[in-house]
Parts: sequence; C-alpha cells; structure tokens
Amino acid sequence: MQNSEGMLVLFSGPSGVGKDTVLDIILSKDEKLQRSVSLTTREKRSGETDGEDYYFITKEEFSQMIKDGQVLEYAQYGENIYGTPKAPVDRWLKEGKTVILKIEVKGAQKIRELYPDALSIFLLPPSMQVLEDRIRRRATESEDDINRRLEIAKNEILRSADYDFVVVNDDLDKASNNVLSIIKALNFTYKRMKSKISEVIKNV
Repeated sequence: MQNSEGMLVLFSGPSGVGKDTVLDIILSKDEKLQRSVSLTTREKRSGETDGEDYYFITKEEFSQMIKDGQVLEYAQYGENIYGTPKAPVDRWLKEGKTVILKIEVKGAQKIRELYPDALSIFLLPPSMQVLEDRIRRRATESEDDINRRLEIAKNEILRSADYDFVVVNDDLDKASNNVLSIIKALNFTYKRMKSKISEVIKNV
C-alpha cells in the first residue's frame, strides 16, 4: 500500500544529460507519478509544447509572478530564468501524489530548505565528452553557449554530493529503471510508513 502522504522528488543533472528522456520513460511506466512543469523565459525549441515541457513566459511575466508569490524558487541559468510554480506542487502533495520536479542545482538547494523531506536524485553523464557530444547533436546553441553550458555542467557535477542518489545515464533503460526503483523504494521507508504502522497496531 502506497503511503497516503505525497512525496517530492528533486531531479537534477547538467544540460544534455538526458533528464527529459529519462522522465518520459519513468512517467510512462508509473501513472501515479506527477511531473511538475517549470516556468522558463527561454525560447521554445522545435517539438516542445507550452504547458507540457515548460510554461514559456516573458521575463516581465516572470517578475510579476515572483512579486505575487507564485514562484516556489527560481534561478538564472545562462541567459534565461527557470522557476517552479508553487500552487500545483503543493496541491499535488496534499493529494498524496509523488511529484517529480526537474530542477537546476541552485534551485534544488532552495527547495530542500522548504521541503526537507524531499528525495533528491542527480543524473550523471558517463563522461564530459559524451555530454558535449549530446549537446552538439541538438544543434540548438552557438559555440559560446555550448562552452558556457559545459562549464556550468562541471560545477553542477561537483554539487552532486548534495544529492541523496546519483544515477549514471550510460544506458537509457538502465538509468530509467534505476531512478524508478529509487522512487518506489523510498515510499516504503519507516518514516513514510509510520501512519500505516500505527493503523496496524490499532487493529491488534
């Protein structure tokens, strides 16, 4: 029996490591998982859908949402801003859902302060060369942008020590299964099963 309380999962990793693909796979395997959609001021890429991949908004709209207290966290990443809308996350957690939040390293630290029980998973590339090859294959950034992303990636990987689990994405199926196994296992820790244990004892 799944714990009735919701669980927040922080899912991070450098740009190009395959976070979106891994998330798509695990969401297709477990319909109980809820993916949180982030806000961003960057331009929409080919094939992306507003409201599904991101909420694509202007910097002015983003600033207004911050003033209105509608953003849980936000961070500058390159020249663009990313953030998490607060209301949906809190609503899903109250409904008992497992909410997966794809988030940058800086934002994850802020979330941990607000949700200390959150589970955190860092997706690691097999090597920096593999990561660079993946970014270049996207053909969506200039050479300067690529170099900047690689430098940011190095700093983010150093922060993987802050996470509960680290999964290497050298094989999509294996990495996806490992992430899903971690999430499922954490639903049955003593801390999350205390209410069920109390229920069992009362019926003795």
